[in-house]
Amino acid sequence: MIAIQPRSRTLPALAITALLALLLFSMPSHAQENRLPSIGGSGGGLIAGQQESDIGQQVMVSIRRSAPRISDPLVYDYLSAITYRLVPSAPLQNRDLTLALIDSPAINAFAVPGGIVGVNGGLFLNAATEQQFASVLAHELAHLSQRHFARRMEQQETSAPLTLAGMIAGIVLSAVTQSDIGFAAIAGTQALAAQNMLAYSRSHEQEADRVGLDILASAGMDPRGMPEMFEIMMRQNRMQGNRLPEYLSTHPLTQSRVADTRNRAEQYPDENIRDGQEYHLMRSRLQVHYAPSPDVAVETFEAYLDRPDAQRNDAIRYGLSVAYLEDRQYEKAVDILNDLLATNPGRITFQVTLAEVRLAQDRVDEARSILKDALARNPGNYPITHTLALTEIADGNGAAAAEHLKQLTRQLPGQEHLWLKLAEAEGMARNIVGVHRARAEYDVLMGDLESAQRQLRQAQEKLPAGAPQRQIVTERLAEITSRLHARANS
Repeated sequence: MIAIQPRSRTLPALAITALLALLLFSMPSHAQENRLPSIGGSGGGLIAGQQESDIGQQVMVSIRRSAPRISDPLVYDYLSAITYRLVPSAPLQNRDLTLALIDSPAINAFAVPGGIVGVNGGLFLNAATEQQFASVLAHELAHLSQRHFARRMEQQETSAPLTLAGMIAGIVLSAVTQSDIGFAAIAGTQALAAQNMLAYSRSHEQEADRVGLDILASAGMDPRGMPEMFEIMMRQNRMQGNRLPEYLSTHPLTQSRVADTRNRAEQYPDENIRDGQEYHLMRSRLQVHYAPSPDVAVETFEAYLDRPDAQRNDAIRYGLSVAYLEDRQYEKAVDILNDLLATNPGRITFQVTLAEVRLAQDRVDEARSILKDALARNPGNYPITHTLALTEIADGNGAAAAEHLKQLTRQLPGQEHLWLKLAEAEGMARNIVGVHRARAEYDVLMGDLESAQRQLRQAQEKLPAGAPQRQIVTERLAEITSRLHARANS
């Protein structure tokens, strides 16, 4: 595919350490002949399901506060779709996952107790096929399904999951923010203990490989993508000259581990499974995002399009259209997108991107027309609805935008940027109560319960007694107040 060099970012030593610690979820270690443990259920350990949920919530708050995130609805929608294609095949007790899409070009993915699955944008850059990309997700789901982290805690008789959650959050942040911010958060605490918790045993890694391969095969994807992805990780390590931190010395990436996984993968039928087009469209979109500049993206995609058969590659042509959009060569982008739609009528990604171009040109009516037609055929679709809300905001129609955003916050209540955008739309519509309510939900997601309480009290004061909306606000205020009291007493 395209070889766009992402914007250079130097990782501090501690951040590299944390990144590699997190990659224990997804990167291979020594193959061993150990008999795989059969345990995997919740079965009566120290870490109950609710405690895992609490850990996950605290880690997610930290990610929302400090980690750079990709809020692109098209990319998030694809990540959600591919994840939930795998989920029915994973032996998960709780299938209600929270996805975190991290804005970093580095290869990384992580899983945290409580159903948190994080993926770096760089995973799209480095996984050449959808099968390789899915293999990393399957490995993460395997770790969650087998409760490897909780089992590690139980083995060490750790009984303070919420305290540990803060340390986990610090390690996660150090990886995803590529800075020492997370380690500052856990300075002076049991950081070493937290790292030990992340250092999964070889048998856990082998078990995650085995379960992950089963997940891929059951979901109709190619298990061979897993050893292929491991080889990519090994090549990148060699190219970067990374030296593994000492505490990871028992979990190195080795050819024997790759060979073991390949041997297992070869036991599955070779069904010549083909990638879905959407993966490669999103990969092109993110390659533009991580290009050093829009003109470099244009130059690279134009050069690639000159290669034999590239004209028939929709992902390359789409990538060039996105590059043209970012480089403000709008009509060139429109020409490509219209050509793509002529052969792929109704393709949501092409429709949304065409609307984005028209919106960038301030041709709001055309953008709205494209999106309303698309939404009529795809009710409730996240990327279409979100882009339509942005179109209404650009046209000064706050009330219309708020209606679309309310629908999205019901579908995706954990997406904090939607609540912020809803507050903006409500303010434009002069619905002050709506502003306070949206800001309160944003504050809850950011872990600022005191601010959420203040926002709801202000909303309550502006509503007459007996109004139905006042009752809703009062009930939500009671929930937040109860959580504050519980936190104060813990």
